[in-house]
Amino acid sequence: MDDGSDALLPQRQEFDSLRPPLELTRRGFVMTSLAAGFAAAVLPVQAQTMIVTDTQGLTAGEVKIPVKDGEMPAYRAQPAGKSKLATVLVVQEIFGVHEHIRDVCRRLAKAGYLAVAPELYARQGDPSKYTDISKLVSEVVRKVPDAQVMSDLDATAAWAANNGGGGKLGITGFCWGGRTTLMYAAHDPNVAAAVAWYGPTARAYHTGDKTALEVAGNIKAAVLGLYGGDDGGIPTDTVEKLRDALKAAGNAKSEFVIYPGTPHAFFADYRPSYRKEAAEDGWKRLLAWFGRHLA
Repeated sequence: MDDGSDALLPQRQEFDSLRPPLELTRRGFVMTSLAAGFAAAVLPVQAQTMIVTDTQGLTAGEVKIPVKDGEMPAYRAQPAGKSKLATVLVVQEIFGVHEHIRDVCRRLAKAGYLAVAPELYARQGDPSKYTDISKLVSEVVRKVPDAQVMSDLDATAAWAANNGGGGKLGITGFCWGGRTTLMYAAHDPNVAAAVAWYGPTARAYHTGDKTALEVAGNIKAAVLGLYGGDDGGIPTDTVEKLRDALKAAGNAKSEFVIYPGTPHAFFADYRPSYRKEAAEDGWKRLLAWFGRHLA
């Protein structure tokens, strides 16, 4: 099952900076806590392929991240009793911080990182309640501007640095979160490594936001891009254009892998789109990438 969002191509307008305004509009938070389980739009889950990671040896659970206009819920996992850890920001799919994203945090924590996934739609809506993907995209996803997301990720990185982090900063994300991974790497020069899973490179979701291709020259982090060759919403040539743009900008640390015959969302082990071989290879590459650049 594709998440359906790749067919929706919002018109874009240029804007001067990726940096968020000094103050975000106060609008209140629709979500003050994380939703349980999975988003309604992805049910039923594929239990036979779903990976479940325990919390043994970890400190894991929901936390609140202070942001400019209140508190944002997030899921955090890290090795228990450890400090000065390298931090990995984990950016959700369009479905929010559901159980699969929380499990990704636990997997990273088992590998020695402080992993934290903020609920980046907390002001606009609760993605867990939507059964119709097109409505979720139009009513929530497309109303979340990059300026807000960048500011919230800044706040999450700051929180992590004061709560067991303090080492190097990395980021990873999936689909919407894969694009956000690229955009945040362009936004924050402190990002040492980024792993983008099938994130669109040539389009934005929110009207007025730029594309990853347009900000490629600002990306100094080591970027690993993981894409499916049969992803109907992300043409291979747009991935290759980002690869070339990074090289042209002097970023020699980046690498892109395109898995032949592989669909969108191939890492989502709870969905029919899951492809075990590509997912396992991608995860090994992610661990090696972060091991090399966040050590």
